Formats: sequence, C-alpha cells, structure tokens
Amino acid sequence: MHLWQADEGFQKCRVLNKAIVTARHDYLVFSDGDCIPRADFLAVHAARAQPGYFLSGSYYKLPMHTSEAIGLDDIRTQRCFQIHWLRAHGLPTSRKNLKVIAGPRLARFLNATTPTRCNLKGSNASAWREDVLRVNGFDERMQWGGLDREFGVRLLNAGVKARHVRFDAICLHLDHPRGYANPERVAYNKALRKSHARLGTVETQYGIRQLLASGFTPDQALLPH
Repeated sequence: MHLWQADEGFQKCRVLNKAIVTARHDYLVFSDGDCIPRADFLAVHAARAQPGYFLSGSYYKLPMHTSEAIGLDDIRTQRCFQIHWLRAHGLPTSRKNLKVIAGPRLARFLNATTPTRCNLKGSNASAWREDVLRVNGFDERMQWGGLDREFGVRLLNAGVKARHVRFDAICLHLDHPRGYANPERVAYNKALRKSHARLGTVETQYGIRQLLASGFTPDQALLPH
C-alpha cells in the first residue's frame, strides 16, 4: 500500500497522519526516505514491541562520498552494511561503527547501558497505533526540525514509556542537501516541544482528528496498484 501527497512545501506531519489513518495494522514503524533499513530492521521492531512502550533507534549517518557510492545492488545484497565495504568507500573510523558491527548480544548490552536519552526519532521508531491515536498523531503546525521528538514527548506524557533499539534496529542515513532547513521554524518547534513537556500536553489540536474533520478519507491518498 502506498500513499501520495502533492508537493506543497514541507508537510511531513500531514502525510504521516494520513498514513496512520490509512494503516491496517495495530503496530506502526516509522522511517525516512533518506534512510536505508538493514534487512532485519522490521523484524527487530516487531520482536521488541511491547504494550505500553514505543521504540526509538537512530541512524548511522554516512558522509556524502560514501552516500554517493551506494547503488541499488549494494542495498539488495546488503553489502553497504558491511564495515569493510563502508570503510573502502570513505567511512572514517569511529566508535559509532558499533552501530553496524554489534551482534545481537552486544547490541542488547549497548541498548541497556547507553547514556543517550531515548528521544523518539522519526527515522527509526515504532509505536502502537492505539497510542499514536491517543495523542492525535503528529502536530501539523511543525515543519522540519524536531517534529518527531515533540511527538515522542506527548507519547511520554500519555504514559507510554521509551525503549532503545539504537544498536539492533539499524538504518543508514544518506547525506544530502537540506534546502528546507529553516532556523526560525526549528526554534518554533523547539519552543513548542518544551511547552508541551512543561504542561504535560498529550493531544495536539492540529493532528489526526482535525485532518479527518477537513474531509480527508484514506482512499484520497492511496495510489492505484
């Protein structure tokens, strides 16, 4: 199933809400178009799913030179996840390499001991559809810059706990220009997130219910098979 939305500026939150409404299953996994999921990405999210929790991972950010080297066959064969292949194509040595070389046992240990706060990241996250609907989905006032983290704050306010999948649900992030980046919008998003955290806000008033009230129905966005 694929959804389509006209390009009328940065409206990621709106298309995410459309996808949530249209989804046919109880558990939702989120990622971005500039990310390449490892072959076990969905399996990890499914295996780690537990009522009362959302899962949040991260991405392994590649430099531009390495990003440009990845072709379709590298993804199909999964060799772009092999550390020696990445290093041969310009990836510098870093402790962050653990994200692509950790086996299951080490990944579990690293997830449990990482000092990184478990903020929801839209490039690598999952949640129960029931919980997502409880907070009324994504806030459609927000453009690029922290919109996913604000969504996670409201899930936490609703009593949904966060759990790391940083080292076992793996995806690569391709570098690219960001012409849509707007410092003023980023500052607005940050202020809104902090306000919702301080006030304990659970439901946005600019989310799924408002989308449905505007007349949206799932069949409007579905692409023909």
